[in-house]
Amino acid sequence: MLTSLALIFLLGLFFGHIFIRLRLPALLGMLLTGIVLGPYVLNLIDGSLLAVSADLRQIALIIILTRAGLSLNLQELKRVGRPAILLSFVPASLEILAMLFFAPRLLGISLLEASLMGAVLAAVSPAVIVPRMLKLMDTGYGTDQSIPQMIMAGASVDDIFVIVLFTVFAAMADGRQVSLAQFASIPVSIVLGIVLGIGVGLLLSRFFKRFHMRDSVKIILLLCVAFLLLELQKQLADYVAISALLAVMTLGVTMLRDYPVLAKRLSLRYEKLWVTAEVILFVLVGAAVDVRYAAAAGGPVILLILAVLLFRMVGVAICVAKTTLTTKERLFCALAYVPKATVQAAIGGIPLAMGLPSGPLVLTVAVTAILLTAPLGALAIDRTYKKLLQPAAGNEEA
Repeated sequence: MLTSLALIFLLGLFFGHIFIRLRLPALLGMLLTGIVLGPYVLNLIDGSLLAVSADLRQIALIIILTRAGLSLNLQELKRVGRPAILLSFVPASLEILAMLFFAPRLLGISLLEASLMGAVLAAVSPAVIVPRMLKLMDTGYGTDQSIPQMIMAGASVDDIFVIVLFTVFAAMADGRQVSLAQFASIPVSIVLGIVLGIGVGLLLSRFFKRFHMRDSVKIILLLCVAFLLLELQKQLADYVAISALLAVMTLGVTMLRDYPVLAKRLSLRYEKLWVTAEVILFVLVGAAVDVRYAAAAGGPVILLILAVLLFRMVGVAICVAKTTLTTKERLFCALAYVPKATVQAAIGGIPLAMGLPSGPLVLTVAVTAILLTAPLGALAIDRTYKKLLQPAAGNEEA
């Protein structure tokens, strides 16, 4: 395992740097590193590491979402409340509806199979989006209109909405009974996640105010609390739906409001942790990509992905309608909602593992979407934000 970790970090960082020099997103180099090192090409990653790959990717998501929460000012988010709420479900819903229309015609599958494929594809990637929105907040681009905060919040809830829909459609495809309670679990998980995050955040703020310790120890405690929240979600899954990742993010938001001095210090520590977590996340996402399925993707699969993405962008336009955003700012929001990676890598292979006839095709679409949208979306954000967004007053980078 140690040799595998050495290869992951050395080659991930190396190729990430090479792609930066080529003026391309570092994550593209990391994804390709994972694909090459993974079990479907050179098979140089130890099986024991691949066995815990999902947990390691979860840790990386916890790190970036906690940092996002510690940087997300509640007052700024309130200014864009309606669009942020709409972004959490409208683009994904339109993308799934577009899949229901196009997939049967392009791929010859049933409506139920198309709905399952749409649920796999519709989730946006916080792992790609959140670090870039944090960068915009640090440099001041779009912050006068709270654009990075709005996109970051919407993308974080978008995943919850889509994953719950996926479990419902998967049950239907497997012939299991589906109840209204499964659909009701979407708002329940969101509300309970927020409430839990606020409660835990307040408790931690009070604890840190009373007991003084090094910031590094506080980081360890925060990570442990986040892990316990994930376990709580798992243990209560049969009784009530709770979004642990949303709770983790809300925890950070609460600490920023209740103990801002500490939250800003911890945010800097999490920024350094992300340097390590980013490599692990994207290399292991790449390792989960079976290039055989990507190679099998023909023109209809690529055309389908592009078509449903267009509907997603229309959904974003609907969400930001009747706001004070300029046309350029609205275009940036649409581009920022393109990347897909982590959720597709996590659930893309489930229909195949379930033995569903459409399983190989669903996985092919998921893999192709990762390889197509993750680099293109990241590149679109990185290359356009200075042209489409206004820098905050006094921003030195501007």
